[in-house]
Amino acid sequence: MAAPPDPQAVEEPSYIDYETFLSPDFAPASFANSLVLATNNPDDSPLDLATPLSRVLFDAQEIDSHIDLLTTRSAVPLLQYTQSQTQASKAIVAQLDAQIASLNDSYKQLEKEVIDKHAEAEEIRQVAQRLWETLRLGRSMGRCLQLGRQLQVQMSELGGSNTGTGTGTGTGKGDHGALVRCSHTILSLREVLDSRAPGEEGHGLDKLDAIKALHDTVIVPTERRIVEASERLIREFAVSSNITFAQSEETRSRLTSAVSALYLLSPSAGIQPDKWSPKLLLQALETYVRSPLQASTAALSRSLGQLPTLDKSLAEVVSHCQNIASLELILETIETPTHPLFPAPAKKKQQQHSLYQLLLSRFETSSLVSYFWRTMASNISTRVQEIATRGGIVARTLRTNKNVVGDAIRQAVVRGGQAPNVFASSKKKPVAEASWDREIAVMVGSVLNNIGR
Repeated sequence: MAAPPDPQAVEEPSYIDYETFLSPDFAPASFANSLVLATNNPDDSPLDLATPLSRVLFDAQEIDSHIDLLTTRSAVPLLQYTQSQTQASKAIVAQLDAQIASLNDSYKQLEKEVIDKHAEAEEIRQVAQRLWETLRLGRSMGRCLQLGRQLQVQMSELGGSNTGTGTGTGTGKGDHGALVRCSHTILSLREVLDSRAPGEEGHGLDKLDAIKALHDTVIVPTERRIVEASERLIREFAVSSNITFAQSEETRSRLTSAVSALYLLSPSAGIQPDKWSPKLLLQALETYVRSPLQASTAALSRSLGQLPTLDKSLAEVVSHCQNIASLELILETIETPTHPLFPAPAKKKQQQHSLYQLLLSRFETSSLVSYFWRTMASNISTRVQEIATRGGIVARTLRTNKNVVGDAIRQAVVRGGQAPNVFASSKKKPVAEASWDREIAVMVGSVLNNIGR
């Protein structure tokens, strides 16, 4: 390839400063300003622009002549150089055309074998994915509907249960064990319906009308009915002093079913397993303990103002206390149910504490019977103080019979702690041997110490 002609080989001496014009920092305005100042005195007015203008025009003409001279002298070499560059470019273009044609053919083949097939495969993949989502929803919905049907059958088994039997002697046509079975079924439904994250079993189920109907017409009413039935079983729990072994086992079984159902159905959504507690169960048991305590306190308060009714009121108080003592004995034997919605570590932690210990922690006491008498004593002392302060025949009668009242209360405390031994476990000391000296002292003191002399 021929090289372009060297300008320096033919260049003649010139007075034009080419370096100034070729400098990257060249500025026409600055050059014109310096040219005017070089040919004029700055103090002259007006300035003479003819001289610098002639200088510029002469320089332009000189450069034009120089370009014309260089072009004329180097025309042949320039044309040869241009021709060689053009031929080289054509050769390169010819090679590129072949390569581009080959690439176009490869692309067409690739488009035919890959891109078109990929587009078809993508459509098939989307169809398959939607079919899979439909199948997954169908399976999840089928499982929920099956569990819903199972829940209805289990609920029908509970339907005829005589849950209002006070002594546990009623048999009824229903099976109170269905409370626990229904609770497990509800938890299974809850496990599916609460798994709403993408990829989980319950994702998208909340958009199905069948699931909405199942939730509104089956799950919610059934859960409410189970909770109400379980709370009623606990609320109406009562035992007689002459209860038989068969009756005690039936009573124990009913209470166990109610306790287990409330334990399982206690709210668990959004609660950390280590902070969860059976809220429904503890509320029902707390209501059961506080209700007879309030009734006993009211009855004993009235009888202290009407001593002829003291024996009847104390008998009622003893009955209430014996029921609480029986509840305490039964709770000690009930194992903590396994909650299916909690992971294994949480289950293990929950099983470290029995339901009885959870209830004691709720009342911050070591015994429900002790809590019963101590709480009643703190409430009764206020009533006795009112009677003593008001004075009159009621206060004098109470002071006169304070020894009789003290003995009656002492015997009531002893009898109140004597629950039927059929409820006691083999590993626990018999109830009859339990000592209630502190409770006796607290109860008797709450009355006698506030009567005065």
